[in-house]
Amino acid sequence: MRLGGIVIDTTDLELQARFWSGLLGLEITRREADWITLGPGLALQLVPEARTVKNRIHLDLITDNFPQAMAHATELGATPVGEIHEGLWQVWRDPEGNEFCICMS
Repeated sequence: MRLGGIVIDTTDLELQARFWSGLLGLEITRREADWITLGPGLALQLVPEARTVKNRIHLDLITDNFPQAMAHATELGATPVGEIHEGLWQVWRDPEGNEFCICMS
């Protein structure tokens, strides 16, 4: 068995596609009415329900330039959650509230 990719549920495919493709620099490689694939391993799936509880799985995004990555995420609509931990990582939320971390390499 092998990992085929990571799928993020969303109620707004276009909003999330703009956010995640802009944040990670990934092109849309597949588009359907209820599915958008970004690059080789990330996809967005249209679902009817909004996120209601904390993620059980999240993405750790690695950067060499922490201030620049945080500014870029903010410009795209992400919001920080709490403080920067150990000067190395911080939890963020995408425009629909899905959590991810920005981490120093």
